[in-house]
Amino acid sequence: MARRTSAVSVAAPRRRTQTVIASVILAAIGVLFLVPLLWIGFASFNGNATVSMTLPETWTLDNYRQVMTWELTWQPLLNSIAISLGTAVITVVAGVLAAYPLSRYRLRFQRSFMYAILFGTGLPITAMMVPVYALFVSLKLLDSVWGVILFMAATSLPMAIWMLKNFMDSVPISLEEAAWVDGASSMTALRRVVLPLMRPGLGVVFIFVFTMAWGNFFVPFVLLFSADKFPAAVSIFNFFGQYGSIAYGQLAAYSVLYATPMVILYVLVQRLSGGAFALAGSVKG
Repeated sequence: MARRTSAVSVAAPRRRTQTVIASVILAAIGVLFLVPLLWIGFASFNGNATVSMTLPETWTLDNYRQVMTWELTWQPLLNSIAISLGTAVITVVAGVLAAYPLSRYRLRFQRSFMYAILFGTGLPITAMMVPVYALFVSLKLLDSVWGVILFMAATSLPMAIWMLKNFMDSVPISLEEAAWVDGASSMTALRRVVLPLMRPGLGVVFIFVFTMAWGNFFVPFVLLFSADKFPAAVSIFNFFGQYGSIAYGQLAAYSVLYATPMVILYVLVQRLSGGAFALAGSVKG
């Protein structure tokens, strides 16, 4: 009994030391992420912002007033929303239809096909742009927003299929069999049984694809030529060129406006997908 007590007393300080070390490391990582955010927040209200993070001597909204114009901010943000939303919707719909047979049926070359999909997720877009550009020229899709949406959806589809299949595998097929007995078709069972139960997974994939499209600079920059079609990620590039020397306060204000739609989207998707957890109880029934 004494030996056991001494062993416990020795292990307790070790756990405490490990906890302190882990807390210090996590705090340091948190500071690395927090400092750029604080700089953006302070600089957006600072009329004399510099590259160094300092508290504004006088708080002002002039930076927001100067960047909140139709050509510089609102039109690019609307273009970003249209491109990202179109890419996410097409990717999720096509991904669900592709993941369903991969999840519910045992195909002969399923493993090889899944590895091919996984290989597609690692292809660099920069290596594909030369043949894609030639394809867009032949199809007359250059400077087309829909062409950009379709290409970005195609590049996001491999990862979406892989993720959606894993989410779909967690839904018991017995629930679909019960729907089939009641006369439901496969598509009806998918729409009324499978999709409601994997709604959190759909939200994860939707946010993932939307975020990737939202921050994509290279594809719209190469395939779009008209300034009125540029998304916000490209408009930031034009922002540097327009002012010559960087106006840090206006850049920070623009960054805040640029990030706001993503935060709103995350909150909306989280609330809409939250109700799906209530349906998960039917799996145990």
